[in-house]
Amino acid sequence: MENLLGLLRIHVKRGVNLAIRDTSSSDPYIVFSSRKQKLKTRVIKHSVNPEWNDELTLSVTDPNLTVKLTVYDKDLFSADDKMGEAQFSIAPYLEAIKLHHKLEGGLPNGTIIMKVQPTRQNCLSEESHILLNQGKLVQNMFLRLQHVECGEVELQLEWIDVTG
Repeated sequence: MENLLGLLRIHVKRGVNLAIRDTSSSDPYIVFSSRKQKLKTRVIKHSVNPEWNDELTLSVTDPNLTVKLTVYDKDLFSADDKMGEAQFSIAPYLEAIKLHHKLEGGLPNGTIIMKVQPTRQNCLSEESHILLNQGKLVQNMFLRLQHVECGEVELQLEWIDVTG
């Protein structure tokens, strides 16, 4: 793949208070899309608080990449229902990686490298921390779903460097 900067591992942890799209629950799954890539979690049956713990990996060729996620309710006899969407930019995360390389040294596990505040331009529902975890930089985030009555998704990003 041309101009590959690295890989972004997305640990899809869970959904919280997702919208009900069936009689009393939903069968949610998430589709992540970015440019020409699409990744999908597994379907969790009968839950508005699903625990996915799925790991998906995106190839990153653009440092200003925006990742869009759409939550759906799986239906058997009709089109799947949309349960909201959100998006996030990886630019702050890549900025933290550059900062970490400059500070390379004995930083202790759990050191917060950067904090990303919720704004009108992002879907964060609370402050997101980019921190050092067992030698790797990870970003934990809660994303508030848009175009829906309720719901949040918890993710963790991890960078996989592919350069020599």
